Amino acid sequence: MTLNANGHRVVRLTIPAKPEYITLGRLALTGLARLRPLSQDVLGDMKLALTEACTNSVRHAYDGGDGVVDILYELHEDKLVVEVTDEGEGFEHAPGDSSSPDELTEGGLGIAIIEALTDTLEIGPRAGGGSTIRFVKRLDD
Repeated sequence: MTLNANGHRVVRLTIPAKPEYITLGRLALTGLARLRPLSQDVLGDMKLALTEACTNSVRHAYDGGDGVVDILYELHEDKLVVEVTDEGEGFEHAPGDSSSPDELTEGGLGIAIIEALTDTLEIGPRAGGGSTIRFVKRLDD
């Protein structure tokens, strides 16, 4: 863990783009929550949102090939920011985008779940190629 220029706690984690490594991202989030206690509801929501974001990268970014998923956690006094990036092909998503029924049966609910569980969601291209999913949860005392 490091402190960024603004004094916020920052943790970076890089995992192989394999389903069995997603748990490490969840464990890091749990450890970070010990520094600033979170309610069980907030922690549970953020773990699920993180799982969905990482699963999206693992399933879609590398088409079954090798790659990595980078996770950035920023713990502020009033919010928790999580950013998941990969170097895969990327995808387009517009807020409120309605998926076709076929996409929903293929597991296309991940972005909708993240949107429902967090206060802010940004999806875009990663500098140098790939995708970035950044989501924020405000923390109430």
